Amino acid sequence: MLLNELRDYIGSLLEVSRFRDYSPNGVQVEGKAEVFRIATGVTASQRLLDAALAWGADAILVHHGYFWRGEDATLTGIKKQRIAKLLQADVSLLAYHLPLDAHPVLGNNAQLAQRLGFVEHARFGEQELACSGELVQVQSLDALAQQVADTLQRVPLVIGDGSRSIRRIAWCSGGAQDYFEQAAALGADAYLTGEISERHAHLAEELGVAFIAAGHHATERYGVQALGVHLAERFGLEHHFFDMDVPV
Repeated sequence: MLLNELRDYIGSLLEVSRFRDYSPNGVQVEGKAEVFRIATGVTASQRLLDAALAWGADAILVHHGYFWRGEDATLTGIKKQRIAKLLQADVSLLAYHLPLDAHPVLGNNAQLAQRLGFVEHARFGEQELACSGELVQVQSLDALAQQVADTLQRVPLVIGDGSRSIRRIAWCSGGAQDYFEQAAALGADAYLTGEISERHAHLAEELGVAFIAAGHHATERYGVQALGVHLAERFGLEHHFFDMDVPV
């Protein structure tokens, strides 16, 4: 399919226009006009670019792309190397940040809930990115942490009494630790996100709400993968998800 058709379809599907984001959503680096093979991954690192180009991708679709607000705009160093690689190969880079977190079916938070057995009841936080709901079955914090470890293949950092029963849960993929106090105010027994800051360890103890930091990458690998599968099925594209894991 044509690159512009792909861009327009994803933009409509993810309702890109309604988000105020920190980087541009859509085509960030333009390559060849037609797309037959699409590679997906969490972050447009050099490792991902090398693997996708070796596979023969016409376009690379990621959650974390380039040109973040406030960063140096010059094309030097690592940024120059990455973009030069794409331009030399005539391969496009498409990136979708907040729209891919928020989509009710293909989004990171929806996909995470599906895998962990969270039932969503409401959204909260900036642009309603975070979710609140409950577990399908009440379980201890220790049991929930083990489920997270088994599902995400990563041992989470957990603050809280492991024997405590967890029913009400709030979550937001990635670096969303600053929604913790809102989650607590909504009555959550536990909050799950990708990262934790030092102050939140104290807050978790003082508020009596468990905090589960399950990894930024680990909590955000599912949305872009689901989007890639959807595009492949709808448009007959070849698709491959490259999981370039990092410990953060």
